[in-house]
Amino acid sequence: MEATEVRKLAALEDTHWWYRERRVLLARALRRLAAAGHRPGRALDVGAAGGGNTRVLRAHGWRPVALEYTPEGAAVARERGLDVVQADARHLPLPSASLGLVVAFDILEHFDEDHLAAAEIRRTLRPGGTALIAVPADMALWSAHDEAVGHVRRYDRASLRAVVEKAGLVVDELWSWNVLLRPAAAWRRRRSTGSDLDDPHPVLNLGLRAVITAERYLPVRSLPGVSLMLRAHRPTEN
Repeated sequence: MEATEVRKLAALEDTHWWYRERRVLLARALRRLAAAGHRPGRALDVGAAGGGNTRVLRAHGWRPVALEYTPEGAAVARERGLDVVQADARHLPLPSASLGLVVAFDILEHFDEDHLAAAEIRRTLRPGGTALIAVPADMALWSAHDEAVGHVRRYDRASLRAVVEKAGLVVDELWSWNVLLRPAAAWRRRRSTGSDLDDPHPVLNLGLRAVITAERYLPVRSLPGVSLMLRAHRPTEN
Protein backbone atom coordinates (compact mmCIF):
# COMPACT_ATOMS: atom_id res chain seq x y z
CA MET A 1 0.00 0.00 0.00
CA GLU A 2 1.29 3.51 -0.85
CA ALA A 3 2.43 5.69 2.04
CA THR A 4 -0.33 8.18 1.31
CA GLU A 5 -2.89 5.36 1.48
CA VAL A 6 -1.54 4.25 4.86
CA ARG A 7 -1.87 7.79 6.22
CA LYS A 8 -5.36 8.07 4.76
CA LEU A 9 -6.41 4.77 6.30
CA ALA A 10 -5.04 5.77 9.70
CA ALA A 11 -6.98 9.01 9.60
CA LEU A 12 -10.22 7.24 8.66
CA GLU A 13 -9.86 4.16 10.80
CA ASP A 14 -11.40 5.41 14.03
CA THR A 15 -14.69 6.64 12.55
CA HIS A 16 -15.23 4.97 9.17
CA TRP A 17 -18.15 2.53 9.19
CA TRP A 18 -16.18 -0.29 7.49
CA TYR A 19 -13.22 -0.25 9.88
CA ARG A 20 -15.43 0.20 12.94
CA GLU A 21 -17.49 -2.86 12.10
CA ARG A 22 -14.42 -4.92 11.33
CA ARG A 23 -13.10 -4.14 14.81
CA VAL A 24 -16.46 -5.30 16.21
CA LEU A 25 -16.08 -8.60 14.34
CA LEU A 26 -12.56 -9.02 15.70
CA ALA A 27 -13.73 -8.31 19.24
CA ARG A 28 -16.53 -10.86 18.83
CA ALA A 29 -14.05 -13.48 17.61
CA LEU A 30 -11.79 -12.79 20.60
CA ARG A 31 -14.67 -13.22 23.01
CA ARG A 32 -15.52 -16.55 21.42
CA LEU A 33 -11.93 -17.69 21.74
CA ALA A 34 -11.97 -16.75 25.41
CA ALA A 35 -15.25 -18.59 25.94
CA ALA A 36 -13.70 -21.68 24.33
CA GLY A 37 -10.85 -21.60 26.83
CA HIS A 38 -8.15 -19.85 24.78
CA ARG A 39 -6.22 -17.71 27.22
CA PRO A 40 -4.75 -14.47 25.79
CA GLY A 41 -1.05 -14.57 25.02
CA ARG A 42 1.27 -13.23 22.35
CA ALA A 43 -0.44 -12.07 19.19
CA LEU A 44 0.58 -10.57 15.85
CA ASP A 45 -1.44 -8.09 13.80
CA VAL A 46 -0.11 -8.42 10.25
CA GLY A 47 -0.54 -5.27 8.20
CA ALA A 48 -1.60 -3.23 11.20
CA ALA A 49 -1.68 0.15 9.40
CA GLY A 50 -3.28 2.57 11.88
CA GLY A 51 -3.29 -0.09 14.58
CA GLY A 52 -7.03 -0.23 15.19
CA ASN A 53 -7.08 -4.02 15.29
CA THR A 54 -3.92 -4.12 17.40
CA ARG A 55 -5.64 -1.98 20.00
CA VAL A 56 -8.62 -4.34 20.03
CA LEU A 57 -6.25 -7.22 20.74
CA ARG A 58 -4.67 -5.31 23.59
CA ALA A 59 -8.06 -4.38 25.05
CA HIS A 60 -8.94 -8.10 25.22
CA GLY A 61 -5.82 -9.02 27.16
CA TRP A 62 -3.54 -10.11 24.34
CA ARG A 63 0.06 -8.96 24.06
CA PRO A 64 0.09 -7.83 20.44
CA VAL A 65 2.80 -6.73 18.07
CA ALA A 66 1.86 -4.66 15.02
CA LEU A 67 3.63 -5.68 11.82
CA GLU A 68 3.98 -3.28 8.90
CA TYR A 69 5.98 -3.62 5.69
CA THR A 70 6.66 0.03 4.91
CA PRO A 71 8.55 2.55 7.05
CA GLU A 72 5.53 4.85 6.79
CA GLY A 73 3.16 2.16 8.06
CA ALA A 74 5.49 1.27 10.92
CA ALA A 75 5.83 4.94 11.84
CA VAL A 76 2.06 5.40 11.99
CA ALA A 77 1.65 2.43 14.32
CA ARG A 78 4.56 3.56 16.48
CA GLU A 79 3.08 7.06 16.76
CA ARG A 80 -0.02 5.43 18.24
CA GLY A 81 1.94 3.81 21.03
CA LEU A 82 2.06 0.27 19.64
CA ASP A 83 4.86 -2.28 19.68
CA VAL A 84 5.89 -2.47 16.02
CA VAL A 85 7.94 -4.74 13.80
CA GLN A 86 8.75 -3.62 10.26
CA ALA A 87 8.97 -6.73 8.09
CA ASP A 88 7.60 -8.69 5.15
CA ALA A 89 4.67 -10.99 6.00
CA ARG A 90 6.33 -13.66 3.85
CA HIS A 91 9.38 -13.64 6.16
CA LEU A 92 8.20 -12.99 9.71
CA PRO A 93 11.09 -12.21 12.08
CA LEU A 94 9.50 -14.19 14.91
CA PRO A 95 10.33 -17.60 16.41
CA SER A 96 8.38 -20.65 15.33
CA ALA A 97 5.44 -21.64 17.53
CA SER A 98 5.67 -18.40 19.51
CA LEU A 99 2.18 -16.93 19.00
CA GLY A 100 -1.25 -17.81 20.24
CA LEU A 101 -3.02 -15.69 17.63
CA VAL A 102 -2.29 -14.12 14.25
CA VAL A 103 -4.66 -11.58 12.72
CA ALA A 104 -4.15 -10.96 8.99
CA PHE A 105 -6.93 -8.74 7.69
CA ASP A 106 -6.63 -7.79 4.01
CA ILE A 107 -3.04 -8.99 3.63
CA LEU A 108 -2.87 -12.15 1.51
CA GLU A 109 -4.29 -10.45 -1.58
CA HIS A 110 -1.21 -8.21 -1.80
CA PHE A 111 1.20 -11.07 -2.59
CA ASP A 112 1.82 -13.11 -5.70
CA GLU A 113 3.14 -15.72 -3.24
CA ASP A 114 0.21 -15.66 -0.84
CA HIS A 115 1.08 -19.23 0.15
CA LEU A 116 4.35 -17.98 1.68
CA ALA A 117 2.52 -15.54 3.94
CA ALA A 118 0.06 -18.26 4.93
CA ALA A 119 2.93 -20.64 5.67
CA GLU A 120 4.57 -18.03 7.92
CA ILE A 121 1.32 -17.64 9.84
CA ARG A 122 1.30 -21.39 10.47
CA ARG A 123 4.99 -21.47 11.39
CA THR A 124 4.73 -18.74 14.00
CA LEU A 125 1.54 -20.07 15.59
CA ARG A 126 1.94 -22.47 18.47
CA PRO A 127 0.09 -25.79 18.07
CA GLY A 128 -3.56 -25.03 18.79
CA GLY A 129 -3.05 -21.33 18.00
CA THR A 130 -5.60 -19.40 15.95
CA ALA A 131 -5.44 -17.45 12.70
CA LEU A 132 -8.10 -14.88 11.83
CA ILE A 133 -7.91 -13.92 8.16
CA ALA A 134 -9.92 -11.54 5.97
CA VAL A 135 -9.59 -11.01 2.22
CA PRO A 136 -11.52 -9.20 -0.52
CA ALA A 137 -14.01 -11.49 -2.24
CA ASP A 138 -14.83 -12.28 -5.85
CA MET A 139 -12.91 -11.24 -8.95
CA ALA A 140 -16.22 -10.02 -10.37
CA LEU A 141 -15.75 -7.02 -8.06
CA TRP A 142 -12.24 -6.28 -9.37
CA SER A 143 -11.82 -2.57 -10.08
CA ALA A 144 -9.43 0.37 -10.16
CA HIS A 145 -9.68 0.39 -6.36
CA ASP A 146 -7.92 -3.00 -6.19
CA GLU A 147 -5.15 -1.76 -8.44
CA ALA A 148 -4.74 1.47 -6.46
CA VAL A 149 -4.28 -0.36 -3.16
CA GLY A 150 -1.96 -3.02 -4.57
CA HIS A 151 -4.17 -6.09 -4.74
CA VAL A 152 -3.03 -9.06 -6.82
CA ARG A 153 -6.34 -10.92 -6.64
CA ARG A 154 -9.70 -11.25 -4.96
CA TYR A 155 -10.68 -14.65 -3.53
CA ASP A 156 -13.54 -17.08 -3.67
CA ARG A 157 -14.16 -19.57 -0.88
CA ALA A 158 -12.31 -22.39 -2.61
CA SER A 159 -9.16 -20.38 -3.34
CA LEU A 160 -8.96 -18.96 0.18
CA ARG A 161 -9.49 -22.36 1.76
CA ALA A 162 -6.88 -23.88 -0.56
CA VAL A 163 -4.08 -21.44 0.33
CA VAL A 164 -4.78 -21.74 4.06
CA GLU A 165 -4.95 -25.53 4.04
CA LYS A 166 -1.84 -25.80 1.85
CA ALA A 167 0.00 -23.90 4.58
CA GLY A 168 -0.93 -26.61 7.08
CA LEU A 169 -3.75 -24.85 8.91
CA VAL A 170 -7.15 -26.38 9.65
CA VAL A 171 -10.10 -24.20 8.62
CA ASP A 172 -12.68 -23.95 11.40
CA GLU A 173 -15.03 -21.41 9.84
CA LEU A 174 -15.30 -19.52 6.55
CA TRP A 175 -17.97 -16.92 5.88
CA SER A 176 -18.93 -13.85 3.86
CA TRP A 177 -18.99 -10.34 5.23
CA ASN A 178 -20.41 -7.06 3.90
CA VAL A 179 -23.17 -8.95 2.11
CA LEU A 180 -25.99 -6.41 2.31
CA LEU A 181 -23.91 -3.65 0.74
CA ARG A 182 -22.48 -5.79 -2.05
CA PRO A 183 -24.83 -4.35 -4.74
CA ALA A 184 -23.83 -0.81 -3.80
CA ALA A 185 -20.14 -1.79 -3.75
CA ALA A 186 -20.42 -3.41 -7.18
CA TRP A 187 -22.10 -0.31 -8.60
CA ARG A 188 -19.45 1.98 -7.17
CA ARG A 189 -16.54 -0.20 -8.22
CA ARG A 190 -17.74 -0.20 -11.84
CA ARG A 191 -17.38 3.58 -11.81
CA SER A 192 -14.22 3.90 -9.74
CA THR A 193 -10.99 5.34 -11.11
CA GLY A 194 -8.85 4.72 -8.04
CA SER A 195 -8.96 3.89 -4.36
CA ASP A 196 -12.38 4.24 -2.75
CA LEU A 197 -10.86 4.97 0.66
CA ASP A 198 -12.60 8.21 1.55
CA ASP A 199 -14.23 10.09 4.37
CA PRO A 200 -17.98 9.79 3.81
CA HIS A 201 -20.37 12.48 4.93
CA PRO A 202 -21.35 11.83 8.57
CA VAL A 203 -24.97 11.11 7.62
CA LEU A 204 -23.91 8.62 4.95
CA ASN A 205 -21.37 7.09 7.31
CA LEU A 206 -24.10 6.61 9.93
CA GLY A 207 -26.44 5.02 7.40
CA LEU A 208 -23.83 2.59 6.12
CA ARG A 209 -22.90 1.76 9.69
CA ALA A 210 -26.54 0.92 10.43
CA VAL A 211 -26.71 -1.44 7.44
CA ILE A 212 -23.48 -3.26 8.25
CA THR A 213 -24.51 -3.52 11.91
CA ALA A 214 -27.82 -5.11 10.91
CA GLU A 215 -25.88 -7.80 9.09
CA ARG A 216 -24.70 -9.23 12.43
CA TYR A 217 -28.23 -10.41 13.13
CA LEU A 218 -29.23 -11.76 9.72
CA PRO A 219 -28.54 -15.23 8.22
CA VAL A 220 -26.50 -13.94 5.28
CA ARG A 221 -23.01 -15.30 5.93
CA SER A 222 -23.34 -17.97 3.26
CA LEU A 223 -24.28 -15.43 0.55
CA PRO A 224 -21.81 -13.56 -1.69
CA GLY A 225 -20.25 -10.56 0.01
CA VAL A 226 -17.54 -8.00 -0.54
CA SER A 227 -15.15 -9.78 1.85
CA LEU A 228 -14.43 -13.28 3.09
CA MET A 229 -13.44 -14.04 6.66
CA LEU A 230 -11.83 -17.20 7.97
CA ARG A 231 -10.88 -18.71 11.32
CA ALA A 232 -8.30 -21.51 11.34
CA HIS A 233 -5.91 -23.17 13.75
CA ARG A 234 -2.56 -24.90 13.70
CA PRO A 235 -3.16 -28.55 14.59
CA THR A 236 -1.39 -29.91 17.63
CA GLU A 237 0.43 -32.59 15.66
CA ASN A 238 2.44 -30.24 13.45
